[in-house]
Amino acid sequence: MTSNKRNYQKELEKLISELDGKKTLLLHCCCGPCSTYVTEYLHRFFDITIFFYNPNITEEDEYLKRKEELMRYYSEVSYGREICFIDADYEPEKFFEVSKGLENEPERGKRCLKCFELRLGATAEVAKNEGFDYFCSSLSISPYKNAEDLMMVGEKMSEKFGVPYLVSDFKKNNGYKRSIELSEEYGLYRQNFCGCIFSK
Repeated sequence: MTSNKRNYQKELEKLISELDGKKTLLLHCCCGPCSTYVTEYLHRFFDITIFFYNPNITEEDEYLKRKEELMRYYSEVSYGREICFIDADYEPEKFFEVSKGLENEPERGKRCLKCFELRLGATAEVAKNEGFDYFCSSLSISPYKNAEDLMMVGEKMSEKFGVPYLVSDFKKNNGYKRSIELSEEYGLYRQNFCGCIFSK
C-alpha cells in the first residue's frame, strides 16, 4: 500500500530549483531559535522580511523577550542586513477571542489550528498588501508542530488572500538540530512552551 503523504521538503527543493531569480518572502516567526535555520537556509533564494505577529504569547514579558531575542539575532548574524523586520502589534485579546471555548483542548488540537489561522491569516494579508511573492512560517521547524496542519492552514490562507504559501517542513534535513546549534552559538533564549497560557 503506497502512502499519499506529501514530502514538503522535496516540494520545496523543486520549487527553489525552478525559481527565476530571488523572490520576496514574508516569513512569520515566533521566536529567535525557530527562525535561525529557516533564514540560514532560505536567504540564498529569497529576499526575506521577518513578520513578528504572535498574539498567542499571552504574557507581555515573554512576548517582549522573544521579540528582543529575535531582533538581536538578526543584528548579529552575518546576513542580517539582507533581512528586514516588521513588528506587528501585541494583541493577546485576539488570541483569547479565537480560542474561546477551546481552552481545554490538548496541544495540537483545535485551539492550535485556530491559532495558526490567526497568525498565518495576518501574515497572508500583509503579504498581499505589501506585494510579497510568497509567505510562510518558521513554526514547522518545531517537532511539536504538525507540518500537515500548518500546510493546510497556509494553503487555506493562500487561497483567501491570493499569495502563494511556501511549501515547507523545516524540521527536515536536520533543520531542528541546526536551529539548536545556532541557538547555542548565539546564546539565544529558548522557551519551553509555545506561548499561550494553556500550553504553559
